[in-house]
Amino acid sequence: MLQAFCFRKNIKMEKLNLVSLPHFVSVENLSVEEVEALINRAEYFKNCGATPRLTQPVYISNMFFEDSSRTHTSFEMAERKLGLTVIPFDPAHSSVNKGETLYDTSLIMDAVGVNIEVIRHSQNEYYQDLIRPKKHQRLNIGVINAGDGSGQHPSQCLLDMMTIHEHFGHFKGLKVAIVGDITNSRVAKSNMELLTRLGAEVYFSGPEYWYSSEYDKYGKYEKLDKLIPEMDVMMLLRVQHERHSDDPNEKNFDAQAYHEKYGINHKRYQELKPDTIIMHPGPINHDVELSGDLVESDKCMFTRQMQNGVFMRMAMIEAVLRGRKLGGLN
Repeated sequence: MLQAFCFRKNIKMEKLNLVSLPHFVSVENLSVEEVEALINRAEYFKNCGATPRLTQPVYISNMFFEDSSRTHTSFEMAERKLGLTVIPFDPAHSSVNKGETLYDTSLIMDAVGVNIEVIRHSQNEYYQDLIRPKKHQRLNIGVINAGDGSGQHPSQCLLDMMTIHEHFGHFKGLKVAIVGDITNSRVAKSNMELLTRLGAEVYFSGPEYWYSSEYDKYGKYEKLDKLIPEMDVMMLLRVQHERHSDDPNEKNFDAQAYHEKYGINHKRYQELKPDTIIMHPGPINHDVELSGDLVESDKCMFTRQMQNGVFMRMAMIEAVLRGRKLGGLN
């Protein structure tokens, strides 16, 4: 059974490279060295490494304008493990429903003393107005992106990198297949870019109408059954029905047919290499992307990803604490 807290190993108290950022909204501008440092820091936390000692209070609020179970709960657990004070925010009962802008909501948070806001929003790059205020604006609050529309999902991306690194110990030369609803997935966009920079070989599969030639610069599209016996990582994506309102393919969607053509069933599972792992950002559509009785199989990292998410989000929050010199850190 997975433990809820930390996993003791022999921890070397060596000097760690610590990342420092004013905001954490994307993985695109992170250097490979910063990514490696974040993975090392998250693994350090997972192995019961000491959290930074805060000498001043830090206030943080989780502002989720889209539904979330894993990311929201994981961020709050990470915040509490770091000793931050979490200020509740409920979008359903906020003034956003009266027409208040996200900028003005953030301005209120800043004014009442919140230091960092963790935001999930349906608008791509919603954070641009918050991290780059206009000349007449004075907003000064740290922003951590918990997912923007179909744009970026930096914390999911980095916890995925941590999970791969934990299993294989490296990225160079690993063959990773990203399979499913690629065009609507912020996870896919973050992961394909970063995996390529880390030295992995990226492949794509799934319905061709959910694939775009713009991804060709990161990898190659292939039929799923050709990839199955060759991949080290099978990265499955949820079919995102909520983003298909203008997609003519949605009305013809058939879960069983999708599973037979693009899902990991028992036959495909048996054809995977012995050391191959299956990943999924969740929530999983059982018997669509993955057979329901394989969710907790030996190869499936679904719960491991969630577990690692707490520690990676601790590392990300710490980076913003240091970048903004909060809690007495620098």
